[in-house]
Amino acid sequence: MRKYRAAWMAIGVLLAAALITSCKRPQEVTFFAEGQPASLDDWHVLRIEDGQLRLNGGVVPYDLNTPLFSDYAHKLRTIWMPKGKAAAYRADAAFDFPVGTIISKTFYYPLPEGQAWDGRSVARTPPSASVLKQESLDLSKVRLIETRLLVRRESGWVAMPYVWNEAQTEATLKRTGDLISLELVDASGQREEASYQVPDQNQCGGCHMTDNRSRQLSPIGPKARHLNRDFDYGDERENQLAHLARVGYLTGAPAPAQAPRDADWMDTNAGLDARARAYLDVNCGHCHSPTGPAITSGLWLDAGTRERLKLGFCKQPIAAGKGTGDRRHDIEPGKPDESILSFRMDSADPAVMMPELGRSVVHREGVELIDAWIRAQHGSCDGQTPGGEAVPASI
Repeated sequence: MRKYRAAWMAIGVLLAAALITSCKRPQEVTFFAEGQPASLDDWHVLRIEDGQLRLNGGVVPYDLNTPLFSDYAHKLRTIWMPKGKAAAYRADAAFDFPVGTIISKTFYYPLPEGQAWDGRSVARTPPSASVLKQESLDLSKVRLIETRLLVRRESGWVAMPYVWNEAQTEATLKRTGDLISLELVDASGQREEASYQVPDQNQCGGCHMTDNRSRQLSPIGPKARHLNRDFDYGDERENQLAHLARVGYLTGAPAPAQAPRDADWMDTNAGLDARARAYLDVNCGHCHSPTGPAITSGLWLDAGTRERLKLGFCKQPIAAGKGTGDRRHDIEPGKPDESILSFRMDSADPAVMMPELGRSVVHREGVELIDAWIRAQHGSCDGQTPGGEAVPASI
């Protein structure tokens, strides 16, 4: 009898161990062809384990040469596709992603050095000061704000914003958006109020509806010129285009040296023109383009535009009013203090500021870059208009 009892106990231990192992095994990513799950966890794109926010199997992280500014928030970007599916490479537009693709973007802030979360204070640091390690985030050192999903269904792309709870254990769907009060703390200890806005689903379209004719949502970041850079994948560092091709997520891509590449706006080794145009491209070009929602403004700031008048040089605004700051031209060569572009970038007034969405504070470093770029331009809008002059292809 004692022998049987011991055997049953051994079997019980094995079953318990197997159960624990299966519970710890991450669930596979789940694609929902319809509906809007209430919890981010339903998708199984990300998981919390041992105090870390980690990526599930098949979820590939990526970064951009020059990221979009969002109140100094850092971003963990990922792509997942169904097994056997891949995106088709396109040189100048977002890649053609298959049905079933899930693109995620988690907005977070590092905490001030040596401080725990106090319910408000976060560090104001540049993207280069990333705290992403081994494709994971240490939750004791960051504050998670939201995770946005862009999901490719048969009918097109659908955007869903999920907001993280106070305990950083779950993110729930907020279709109507949210407003989160923060205090940005810089390295010197100076503080600045920020009203971080989680966009509602309609506001997502304000940026992602990049084609004014189709009125369909589209990814912004996953383009060759933004992704053509190296990324630390934990066990190796590799060019992102090459990595996506190697893992089977991208077809038709050329060698990275033959693909377009935007500059890193913070890289002082790159030319001022290249840095400024990259910044304007990613922050403004999805709206201000030949197909974007701001097409009627006549101001096109995407990477492909070369004509100086369309870039704003000596161009009068289509609509006058408070947003002009009583300045005559979008860009007055050599004079940022007389340029509407600088005026609107340097404002946090919702009736004036550009971009209109995605920020509540002024990106000081971005304004400094664009002011320096305008200051370096030659020509005059008085008597001789440089509007028809082409911008050098090196920009």
